[in-house]
Amino acid sequence: MSVLDNKKISFIGGGNMAQALISGLVSCGVEPSLITVADPSSEAREQLSAKGLNTVDPTADATAAVIGADIVVLAVKPQVMKAVVSGFADALDQQLVISVAAGLSTALLTDMLGGYSNIVRAMPNTPAMIQMGATGLYGTDAISAEQKQLATAVMEASGLVMWVDDEAHMHAVTAVSGSAPAYMFYFIESMVDGAVALGLDKEQASALAMQTMLGAAKMAMNSDDAPAELRRKVTSPNGTTQAAVESMQANEIGRQIIEAMQACYDRSQALSEEMSK
Repeated sequence: MSVLDNKKISFIGGGNMAQALISGLVSCGVEPSLITVADPSSEAREQLSAKGLNTVDPTADATAAVIGADIVVLAVKPQVMKAVVSGFADALDQQLVISVAAGLSTALLTDMLGGYSNIVRAMPNTPAMIQMGATGLYGTDAISAEQKQLATAVMEASGLVMWVDDEAHMHAVTAVSGSAPAYMFYFIESMVDGAVALGLDKEQASALAMQTMLGAAKMAMNSDDAPAELRRKVTSPNGTTQAAVESMQANEIGRQIIEAMQACYDRSQALSEEMSK
């Protein structure tokens, strides 16, 4: 039995992230008939209806999706959030609201919703589209223990969930997982370019690089050893791996990664401050 059994879930916005979360929920056994989506795009509504989901005509606005829902997921762009939620804020009555909009603090969302504060802020990443996501969550003091379980279940349907106690830590979540798939893609891209330069064709290089990234991640997840220890175990003295690692260390790749994450963190803070003005 799941905490989501018989819970009505309404998505405001039916874009890529909403569809990723919906796919995860359906895969985990949530009945499509319990999921409602409000989106102004007729194309998006048609795609969602084809999956057996309830879709709301934009002429009825999102209020129809909110009334009677147990969980409301805000999946619209931050720039239009205020205009979208102002249309249904009065219809909220004890529902759990989960926002996946980047940069919008719970305080700002509460203000947009006319003082309504049953809010969980989520920072998912794009691998949620294949149910391999990593999501950071933060909830206001108004969130009950049951609602925290509901938020966890909704986001866990698409991958790993991690709660933070301080909302400021959501900027760190952005740096380590929210934006980080791009770091991994960049690393793979560089590995492919390096392998091609060494004589492999691009197809061979891509397959080897991607499988190696996947295998290393799974190995780290399943091992009791820390990543640094795993690295030491595969680095034979005076061997090929040591030569590569020493080259990275000489070029201070580790420091550059940390600085890149700091830049991401700083930009996340700045965007949040801009949204608050």
